[in-house]
Amino acid sequence: MKTLIKNGRVYDSKNGLEGKYDILIEGNKIFAVEKEIKDQGYQIIDAEGKIIIPALIDMHTHLREPGYEEKETVKTGCEAAAAGGFSAVAAMPNTKPIADNPAVVEHLKLKSEKAAVRVYPIGSITQDSKGEVLSEIGTLAKTGVKALSDDGNPVMNSEIMRRAMEYASAFDLPVIDHCEDENLSQDGVMHEGYHSTIFGLKGIPAAAEEIMVARDIVLAEMTGIHLHIAHLSTEGSLNLVKEAKARGVNVTFEVTPHHLLLTDQAVEDYNPDTKVHPPLRSERDKNVLVEALKAGQIDVLATDHAPHTYEDKLGEFDYAAFGISGLETALGLLYYNFIKTGIIDWNDLLRMYYYKPGEILKIESEGLKQGSRADFLIFNPEREWTVDKNKFKSKGKNTPFAGWNLKGKNEITFVGGKMVYDDRGGKNEILY
Repeated sequence: MKTLIKNGRVYDSKNGLEGKYDILIEGNKIFAVEKEIKDQGYQIIDAEGKIIIPALIDMHTHLREPGYEEKETVKTGCEAAAAGGFSAVAAMPNTKPIADNPAVVEHLKLKSEKAAVRVYPIGSITQDSKGEVLSEIGTLAKTGVKALSDDGNPVMNSEIMRRAMEYASAFDLPVIDHCEDENLSQDGVMHEGYHSTIFGLKGIPAAAEEIMVARDIVLAEMTGIHLHIAHLSTEGSLNLVKEAKARGVNVTFEVTPHHLLLTDQAVEDYNPDTKVHPPLRSERDKNVLVEALKAGQIDVLATDHAPHTYEDKLGEFDYAAFGISGLETALGLLYYNFIKTGIIDWNDLLRMYYYKPGEILKIESEGLKQGSRADFLIFNPEREWTVDKNKFKSKGKNTPFAGWNLKGKNEITFVGGKMVYDDRGGKNEILY
């Protein structure tokens, strides 16, 4: 049976859509998008007062499986993504074993076949992500990885990184880089500055990120590859990327919602849920990133979804795990703080959280038009809700946003023509 979505306000400027439209779904495709489609016995969803946009793509997600199923699984991570309004996620390779060989990648692909959303694997740059010996990059490319990354393990050896980029270029794969000079950041647990001094915690200087951003921009310019900077967090890093872009270097970058909303002052209660890598930065860094958001200078938004067990985050701040569980809060936070306030609009969001990730990963992202895959979400801009980590679909309940009151929430997610998430009336149901 065809499904007809009636009366929703649709945003997708790339396909010339802004205003009230009806959307008709047949199978896994969009059959029609028109101002009015007459009911011919279709299954009807009334979206009056709601916003409809393409479901988002998160290109920095940790699904933890295989090896860390106590933190997250492909199933639970994808359910969290569906609840958050995502149709696809890119899975980082820091599993156990590391995704540095076809067997692990094929395992992930097999586990993803019945998941709520699509999963795109990222392969490890080096064997076991140790930064010492290159992975079989050509074999990984044939297995279907969409990019290369050692994720939270920076490739400290510049010669290894150069060779990795050369191989990546040969197979047309972007390199996603966690930029950190571990000689500067060693044992640090938060941003180095006034607050780390006051709180008595070992700091991670902004320079630890910026030095590696500079190095990898130079190497990307040398090798001609597409470099993507993961979770950029400082003013200095932003300036380096801007200068590189002006020179014609093929470099893009992502920013997380938590780096746009929180600063190192949030650590004052020693809440381990504020411990993230790279750390929450200074007020100035945050404000500069928000200005870049407003100016349309940010390429990609991504969650860096990093779920952990309760025990991982238990105890002293120094010893707690780094990471924030972000898939289920990202859209609500971005809408309430940046779209509703007029800093960006829905089409800006789509550029950063749908079209650009799709372009970088070379995956289908055609938006809302006849014949495209029926991946979209229905968002209620009037829905008031409180972030309750106990209602998360993710196993990871580690969020610094617990208790935040927001207005505007994803209520329905369609992936491939199928409703996979329904939160109308507070159902909070996964349906696949």
